[in-house]
Amino acid sequence: MTEKPADSSMEESQEMAIRQVANALHRLNDAVIGAVSKGVTVELMRASRYHNEEGSWGDMLVPIIHKQD
Repeated sequence: MTEKPADSSMEESQEMAIRQVANALHRLNDAVIGAVSKGVTVELMRASRYHNEEGSWGDMLVPIIHKQD
């Protein structure tokens, strides 16, 4: 088992959470590319912001679909 340097600012659980978000974003981007390839225009918009009451926050997104005329 390797130890982290004492000055490391991120815990393993935080790094795992970041990887999980990055993986989900990759899947989301693939889905957007797929939809655009089918002729759909997709805009992602912040719907709200989640706060944990300890200073951390994250944006919640919703897709806005624009119909082609």
